[in-house]
Amino acid sequence: MSDKQDTPTPAETPAEAPAPEGAQPGAAAPTDAERIAALEAELGQMRDKWLRAEADNANLRARAKREAEDARLYAVQKFARDVVETAENLRRGLDSLPPAAEDEPELLAKLRGGFEGVERAFTAMLERHGVQKLDAQGKPFDPELHQAMAEQPAPEGVEPGTIIQAWTPAWTLHGRLLKPAMVVVAGK
Repeated sequence: MSDKQDTPTPAETPAEAPAPEGAQPGAAAPTDAERIAALEAELGQMRDKWLRAEADNANLRARAKREAEDARLYAVQKFARDVVETAENLRRGLDSLPPAAEDEPELLAKLRGGFEGVERAFTAMLERHGVQKLDAQGKPFDPELHQAMAEQPAPEGVEPGTIIQAWTPAWTLHGRLLKPAMVVVAGK
């Protein structure tokens, strides 16, 4: 036989298992227990990543649902603010009429009654759609709902910080402030 046949060819050598990540070439192969521990550690990491991804997805779904609900509820905010202006103008018109008197012309009494009916129906329609009118007169000043236009000395029997005159009511849309009340607050 020749010398060439005594040395094994690369195809005849047994296949070696790939060295685990971070293992030094020529180092001893890991034992089964070491491989199992490494795989369990990797499984734990993958499980942690999966749980975090699931939590992120749940948060994303909840946020998207909340944003869609907010968009549905508050999409008409600008329109509602304009409609509220109309309701306030209707009230200003009614307030500009002379007070009701027994000897007033019948036409004036009918006009007043008709406009008051329109105002009631208009306000009820706004309430059905989530727009609420909040009267401020006599209530404590709340900067979340009221805009102080003036401060006057407190009349007798009125606590400082109480609203003594409301020029306009506050308006909310599904609980969110749409337009603050313009008020006069009792000072010290």
